[in-house]
Amino acid sequence: MRIGFPREVNEKAARTVASGVVVLAVITLVTRWSWLPVLMAAGFALRALSGPRYSPLGRLAAQVVAPRLGAAVLVPGAPKRFAQTIGFVFTAAASIAWLGLGSACVALSLIGVLLVFASLEAVLGFCAGCYVFSWLMHWGLVPAETCQACHNITLRTQQSI
Repeated sequence: MRIGFPREVNEKAARTVASGVVVLAVITLVTRWSWLPVLMAAGFALRALSGPRYSPLGRLAAQVVAPRLGAAVLVPGAPKRFAQTIGFVFTAAASIAWLGLGSACVALSLIGVLLVFASLEAVLGFCAGCYVFSWLMHWGLVPAETCQACHNITLRTQQSI
């Protein structure tokens, strides 16, 4: 099993994954299936560790849907990995709250928050995790070498020309 997040990811695939998360979150909120956040957490963990490589939703987005949406729009991978990790934390916490502590209310609230942020990325292209990542870099909590293109915006501009 090859582990490692890609240095760059296709923004169209990332937004497609976010759309899938929206669908799963809505299904969870409507059906109240307590096992679904566990499945979502596993997907987030797989994507945080290896990008779309081992995640069924990631593979569907990267290999089937995104190529049909036109040319790839490459963005730095590190912020997207951070966002996937946040998704894992939320869905793992929801799973623990629901299945471990018996608190469906806490779990569904966490899934509701996840739904809002996944919707922002899916519909508007705003990645809240990426935004937080940029502030962590600005404050020096994430080293600049983690993502040179994130640290120096001119690198992103030069690469896209």
